[in-house]
Order: sequence, then structure tokens, then C-alpha cells
Amino acid sequence: MIDRLNGISLFVQVAEAGSFALAAERVGLSRSAVGKSIARLEDRLGTRLFHRTTRSQSLTEAGQAYFERCRRVLAELETAEADIDTGRATPAGRLKVTAPLLVGRHCVAPVLLDLVRQNPTLQLELSFTDRPADLVEDGIDLAVRTGPLPDVAGLAARRVGRMAMAVCAAPGYLDRHGTPARLEDLAAHELLVYGRAGRLAAWRFPEPDGQMRDLALDGRVRFDDLEAIADAAAGGAGITWLPCWQVADRLWDGTLVQLFADHPGFTFDVHALWPQSRHLPSKTRAAIDALAARLPAMMDAGPA
Repeated sequence: MIDRLNGISLFVQVAEAGSFALAAERVGLSRSAVGKSIARLEDRLGTRLFHRTTRSQSLTEAGQAYFERCRRVLAELETAEADIDTGRATPAGRLKVTAPLLVGRHCVAPVLLDLVRQNPTLQLELSFTDRPADLVEDGIDLAVRTGPLPDVAGLAARRVGRMAMAVCAAPGYLDRHGTPARLEDLAAHELLVYGRAGRLAAWRFPEPDGQMRDLALDGRVRFDDLEAIADAAAGGAGITWLPCWQVADRLWDGTLVQLFADHPGFTFDVHALWPQSRHLPSKTRAAIDALAARLPAMMDAGPA
């Protein structure tokens, strides 16, 4: 019976993906293994479920009817499992999470590792990347994202923190090049900027009237890693704009100096996102609650 259910679940995955190769990638199997599973299912049913050519595939009439019924059955099973999960006192199962590289390593990972230590039946799969992921397509339970939310159709979101930014430079750099008195002066300095895929992140500053001022600043040196930017700034290579919590220790010991400290600083919202469903699994709920409880204090870290 279990083998039959696995075959049915894989059939639904293939039908929804529209591709044997994509379905195989999603479930972590080889394309050959997926093809053999579908062939066994077709042999057992005594009918073809897919029209297959070298370039495309589509459901047969029988396959479409079978797909609709199988999808309803699997949905009922998922609902039954969710009902059971809702009654659990502790989170369990595999939790798949994605987060930006720097925030993930320094903020998200410690929180979720503590959660795993407190719950022996919970497993964690944590991926660090600055590239947005498709939660549904990639089978991700939870994503942590900074900045404005993208189109979140089909996703639920909760703010779990706020990340203040600071303009800073090493004292040695300021001794050699002078200290900018106004934001407009930054363009005349050596700047260390973050860029990815050919796009630069603007430096943002709130104005007294509530409007946002974006400075599209470029520099001779670009990085796609914020830790590398912080190291370069500490070494006197130029002025940069980084999260306060990231540079707090360097501001404290004087390795870096905060500029424009009297100017209101910009704050990025940090959100947890997850696929919308009737029942939120206990493992996902526990992770969201843990992040919301601990990230604010971790990200409030700034110059003393």
C-alpha cells in the first residue's frame, strides 16, 4: 500500500510539474527513477497516463481523470496529517529554510539551531543564498527576506525584525581623504558598494518630511558579499553602508567610525514568508515564533 501511495504521489508531482525532469529535481530522484515509477503505475492500471514525445508530455484523457482524483485524495491525506500536527505539543519533521547569506549565517542559523536542540524530533535543512527562491516550487517551508516584499501571492508573511543601516569608514581613510559633511559629499569619495548580477543596491536615507532619499552611488570596487565589504572598509579602502549589527563590534573598538550619526538612519524590514495553507505545520510555526522573539534584539545591535 505504501508503494502504491508513493507511486500516486510521484504521478501527481509529474503531472503538476509538466516535466519528468523537473519533478525528479523536486523530489530528489533521477529522471530514470521517476520514469520507471510512472511506467509501473501505468502497467498496474493497464492504461497510459501520459502522451510523451522527445520534447513534451501531456496527460491522456484517462490520466487527467486519474490525476484529479489522486490530487483530491492526497489533499485529504495532507489535511488529516495537518490536523494531527496541529495537536502536537512539540515541532517535528524536516524544516527546510532559506535565508540571505549574511543574515542567515549570523542571525537565523543560531536561532534555528537552538530550536533543533530543544526539539529532538525536528530536523533542519538551511540554505544560504541572496537569490530569492520559489518556496512552492523548491519545496521550502520558510524563507527569511530583507527589504521590500516581492509579489507574495500564495504566501503568508510576518515581520520578524528590523535591520538598521550605518554609513561608516576606517579612521585611517578619513585621515587621508577627509570626512564628508553632507550626503552629497559621498560621491567624491572612494565607496565600497554591494552589487549582484550587475545591479547596485542604492543607499537609502529617510528625510524629515517622511520621504525616502535613494543615492545611486557607485564605486571603483564592488562586492557581492557584505563581509568582504566590512573587511575592506576596516582596512581603509573606502566608505560603505552596512547593517549596524554587522559592524557593531568594529564601531565599538574604533576600527570603523559611523558617519552622519545625527541623520536618521534607514531600516530594512525582515520578514518570514511561508506558503499559505489552511493549517500551518507546528515546525513552521515554532520557527517563525523563535525568529520573531530573538531577531529584533540581535538586529538592534548598533554603536554604543
